[in-house]
Amino acid sequence: MTGDPNAWQSCHRDGKGEIFLDGSTTAVLYGLAALGLALSWRTDRERTALALAKAKKSLLLILFPLAAVILLVALALTALSPSVLSRLVGEKSGFFGVLLASVAGSVTLIPGFAAFPMARMLLENGAGIVQVGVLVSTLMMVGVVTLPMERSIFGWKAALARNALAWVHSFLVGLALWMAFK
Repeated sequence: MTGDPNAWQSCHRDGKGEIFLDGSTTAVLYGLAALGLALSWRTDRERTALALAKAKKSLLLILFPLAAVILLVALALTALSPSVLSRLVGEKSGFFGVLLASVAGSVTLIPGFAAFPMARMLLENGAGIVQVGVLVSTLMMVGVVTLPMERSIFGWKAALARNALAWVHSFLVGLALWMAFK
């Protein structure tokens, strides 16, 4: 570990302060997946073909909701200029931006596979990493929309307690991100 407090951060950001993603990790993961697929094909072609057919069916099931969410986020980003987005949930929006992100995430029902591309789009358009972290965390864990269903299964007390704890946890995620990227 170096003594430079910005050493870790500089590995993940380019000189302009934007997040830099290294493609080598993606290449390694795709390579491992291809190797696994080849081994599976060699071991049992019939089961591998069946698994690929199921994977194709799953992809087609999530493709349209994912495209819809990305389209909605793109429309919202078109309507909101980067300066407005930055003022609402940018790095300098402070606790208000974090609170706004937590409320938006709590009342929005977006599937997990769509949350991360949406988060990247928000980050690329001026949203702060802490605010986006809280948004994604509340999207995944807090369910105001699904509360009635949760109540029917667990009861009001457990459903409210779980959602409240998840909401508080989202702020802890934000705090951890703030400490890592300050």
